[in-house]
Amino acid sequence: MTLRRIAHLDMDAFYASVELLRYPQLKGLPVVIGGGRRKIDEDLMLGDTSRALHEIPVSEFPLLRDYTGRGVITTATYAARQFGVGSAMGLMKAAKLCPQAVLLPVDFTQYRHYSQRFKTIITEIAPLMENRGVDEVYIDFTGVPGGQREAGRVLARLIQKAIFEDTGLTCSVGVAPNKLLAKMASEFNKPNGISIVMEEDLQPLVWPLACRKINGIGPKADAKLKSHGIETIGQLAQRDPVWLVQTFGNKTGAWLHEAAWGRDSRAVVTESEPVSMSRETTFDRDLDAVHDRAELGAVFTRLCEQVAADLQRKGYVGRTIGIKLRYADFQIATRDHSLPNYTADPIEIRRAAGLCLKRAPLQKRLRLLGVRVGSLLRAEDAKLLPTETETPHERNALLFPDD
Repeated sequence: MTLRRIAHLDMDAFYASVELLRYPQLKGLPVVIGGGRRKIDEDLMLGDTSRALHEIPVSEFPLLRDYTGRGVITTATYAARQFGVGSAMGLMKAAKLCPQAVLLPVDFTQYRHYSQRFKTIITEIAPLMENRGVDEVYIDFTGVPGGQREAGRVLARLIQKAIFEDTGLTCSVGVAPNKLLAKMASEFNKPNGISIVMEEDLQPLVWPLACRKINGIGPKADAKLKSHGIETIGQLAQRDPVWLVQTFGNKTGAWLHEAAWGRDSRAVVTESEPVSMSRETTFDRDLDAVHDRAELGAVFTRLCEQVAADLQRKGYVGRTIGIKLRYADFQIATRDHSLPNYTADPIEIRRAAGLCLKRAPLQKRLRLLGVRVGSLLRAEDAKLLPTETETPHERNALLFPDD
């Protein structure tokens, strides 16, 4: 009988690893990726056109200790993680833990390029791949030649080798009977490791782990489990399913029981339609809608242009335009506006987002601004729909209100 073998492939410190391809002189050093590109970063890359990027002396790179602002870490090299630095941590907080770390800005264009490269390599070897973001995928090994050899290790090793030879990047792979266990397994042997989990490995390998290791159990659910004395997956597995349903609700309780016993019937989905696309940015300082109107307007325009470019590149249009505001007190406000027609035009998106902004409270200072396009449809399908006309009010919407 053919065993079901599902792999989860996770690129190792992906953003940081891509940067080390550009700056190999930083290998082995603590490096943090986060925040936008600053003048100091531009000067570093353009300061001396007679030298290549790999020739820039380490002493010229900006350090984390000199950073001021509100940015957060996107990722860090393993050398930096040893100091307690991690993703989503504020850069200034991280500077106290690892002041000597080199600080590089986020470069999503470069990361998307390498993301596409490694995924192309995977699908040439194992076509059934589910995209789970820029740096991770699920792969169905079950019917692929070599997918059953050594329970999937042979194919995992082949994919690792092919990605490294083409890109110079490493990845970690977990192979298991399903997506739930494969996701856990990919964390067992990082970086550049392969971990195999069979059904009989559930109790010795998985049950001793903390409940948070189950993908889908977040901080709140974990805290609630701990309040009932449940800290490990094994302890969760021993709880009565009826009690779990009574305590966590029908759907969540049943899922917790199944997950603890390593059961997951989800298929690898090779193609999934996005629900929405969005872009957002967190400001280095809180901005005022009146006094900082010019700066906010420029950011607003850029976000609309970026999300429009994302739509056009991926072949989608949308008709529900939304904005997201996070204030200095961390409260969030969202507003949406539906267009009569589907669009991926940055001017149309900005105009509709401006209407949303007019309906949002702007008395408090702003920490974050985001633009989202939802109700997506493939562009070629939208061409078959009739075109409606908009009202004069919509056509004359202010892009960023004066009042």
